[in-house]
Amino acid sequence: MALRSSWRFAGATPRLLRRSTALRPGSSVPGGRSSVSSLDDTQPRRRTTDLLQCSRFASAPPSTDVTYEQLKRLLAERTAVVVDVREPWELREYGVIPGSINIPLGQVNTALQLGPDEFKEKYGGEMPEQTDNIVFTCLAGFRSKTALAAAASLGYTRVLQYPGGWKDWSTNEQQG
Repeated sequence: MALRSSWRFAGATPRLLRRSTALRPGSSVPGGRSSVSSLDDTQPRRRTTDLLQCSRFASAPPSTDVTYEQLKRLLAERTAVVVDVREPWELREYGVIPGSINIPLGQVNTALQLGPDEFKEKYGGEMPEQTDNIVFTCLAGFRSKTALAAAASLGYTRVLQYPGGWKDWSTNEQQG
């Protein structure tokens, strides 16, 4: 029975891909038909609310951004583990946020599954627990978002990101 129901969904992906179009509703397609009528009308149309409800099942929680001031406070109070996901050469070339641990993005998934002793030996800091505040940072905020999603998928519940990254940090440090 389970096999039969999975076969029923096997054709859904190609059908959905065929339905996607770069044309806007009402624009023409070859043959003079509008793009709306060229869609597969045998399938019920999805309402926007149906699509929004699907986003609740994403594996990563909504990103929680941290500002420069908030990150400074978290570091001063030692209430968060700050993980810089840049490559080691980037740290040497650009600089380091004091108190952060360097775990290159490609190693985040594996690193967060290590034992505490092995983690400390390899990365030089305390292994964060799944309920600890973890702030991911990088150069400009792109890789930190990926690291946040990886940590969330491993069950870490208090993951944050500093979207400004090293660029924002260094600018603020020079001004202050």
